[in-house]
Amino acid sequence: MRIAVIDRVKCKPQVCGFLCQRMCPRVRSGDETIIEDPATKKPVIQEDLCVGCGICVSKCPFGAIIITNTPEAAGALTHQYGKNGFRLYGLPVPKSGSVVGVLGVNGIGKSTALKVLSGQLKPNMGAFDKELGWGELIEKHRGNEVQDYLTRLSSGKTKAVYKPQYVDALAKAGGTVRGALNKVSKDWRNIEREMELEKILDRDVATLAGGELQRLAIAVALLRDVDLYFFDEPTSYLDISQRLNAAKIIRKVGEDGKSVLVVEHDLIILDYVSDYIHIAFGEKTAFGVISMLKNTRVGINEYLAGWMRSENVRIRPSQIKFEETGAVKFESGESLCKYPKVVKKFKGFGLVVEPGEIHRGAVIGILGPNATGKTTFMRILVGEEKNDDEKIDLGISLSYKPQYLTPVDKTVRQVLQAVTQDMYKAHYKTNILEPLELESLLEKKADELSGGELQRVAIAECLSRDADIYFLDEPSAYLDVEQRLVAAKMIRRKMENEKRSAIVIDHDIGFVDYISDKIMVFTGEPSVSGVGHRPEDLRAGMNKFLKGMDMTFRRDEETKRPRANKPGSQKDKEQRSKGEYYYS
Repeated sequence: MRIAVIDRVKCKPQVCGFLCQRMCPRVRSGDETIIEDPATKKPVIQEDLCVGCGICVSKCPFGAIIITNTPEAAGALTHQYGKNGFRLYGLPVPKSGSVVGVLGVNGIGKSTALKVLSGQLKPNMGAFDKELGWGELIEKHRGNEVQDYLTRLSSGKTKAVYKPQYVDALAKAGGTVRGALNKVSKDWRNIEREMELEKILDRDVATLAGGELQRLAIAVALLRDVDLYFFDEPTSYLDISQRLNAAKIIRKVGEDGKSVLVVEHDLIILDYVSDYIHIAFGEKTAFGVISMLKNTRVGINEYLAGWMRSENVRIRPSQIKFEETGAVKFESGESLCKYPKVVKKFKGFGLVVEPGEIHRGAVIGILGPNATGKTTFMRILVGEEKNDDEKIDLGISLSYKPQYLTPVDKTVRQVLQAVTQDMYKAHYKTNILEPLELESLLEKKADELSGGELQRVAIAECLSRDADIYFLDEPSAYLDVEQRLVAAKMIRRKMENEKRSAIVIDHDIGFVDYISDKIMVFTGEPSVSGVGHRPEDLRAGMNKFLKGMDMTFRRDEETKRPRANKPGSQKDKEQRSKGEYYYS
């Protein structure tokens, strides 16, 4: 079935003067394929008349139009956001006593699916100009596994709680953390300890950082006594130890007999927390399809392969590949620079980092809990903070992408042109613009971008500078699974091909594993003290870090991706007995 989607934000007919309408051959021949919506003053494509010639798509100067066919596996339409709007086909299936994960790129309908199942959004089955009754909705899902769930939801027999993707709204509620927990339940002492909220109980919610808000949002959801729990990106803003801790707690909810649905972009955490997987595929911002329920390992491997066997649908033209072993990926090149011992003291916090060396062509991944000095160390090396001990000047050119991004009142094109002369060269388009999907954003203002779009621009800006060392602080934040792996591949390729070096801080273990030649581990007591150890080879560094996290990892036999062993499993016990926390 052919569908047409118009991005209302990108579409600016007042600028182009309805170029799409003027170029359409059906309009010129008398058929009103593209007309002006009198309400919005923007184009509307009559899908029953459109022949899919693609002229309007190629002529649209803002990339606002998508005309495409949906696959046969799409099934019944669940929800549509207005005429020429995004469409979702199918829904995930909650399973009692299990955690069901949903995996897919941004803009593919995962959050919409969770909102429908949690009762926050009533599906319209494509009838966006009228409201359907529950009877009609249930009848349209007859024979589908989700029919029984919708029946119970409509009758009020099923209660659900939804932890939203964006936790900023929680900060607007006001009051203290203690008060927020008390509003939900008086019996919150256990969850307070499990989610590490003891030290912030009397803090005003409006003053909490992202990670603190996330932990509070998860705690508030878990305190509710409901049948079904929905967690939309529960690990955003959390460090690695907090991610694993949250995953363990969410898994326990499923093991206690409740139903849990989780949307997550950290592959290792999703794999660890889920019993089953749904893949969300389709075309970003156009349509999304929820696949059949799959075994977790099978579902993630099919997603990485880009082909779903049971549906016989290709969701990506190429396979995402991982290294076969955990061995060193890089033969030490010449020494690029050395840095001395780093010492920094703030009120209530002290940092000490062992002296180290950076080699040409190497990527150093930095792992460790939040508030142990990783960002402070990076800021000292790039000169944004002063070392309390010996003055540090690496004596080479540096490029820095900070953790927190400040959008500017410039277009993306202007931002990139300010740091490179290669904007219009073929290699720049191939190596930077296309992988990061920036071509459609070039004329947008940076301060109008979403978090993921802004992150991709910041990565491009950092890598576009001519530097000896590239410093990237949490480059995977806000990116979906595919974008994270694309960014990791870009960074590795640039360092290998151009013999440059990179230092990368990130909380996605899979991202760090994929990108790094060496590992630098930070330990200590968060917000009190931090110790940075000198860079070690990949195996030694990961083994040290995972031992501190009390986790063991193995490689998936089919895709070679890293997987966290379930605690107490045979593989977990076997690796612990050998002292091998990182896969052999």
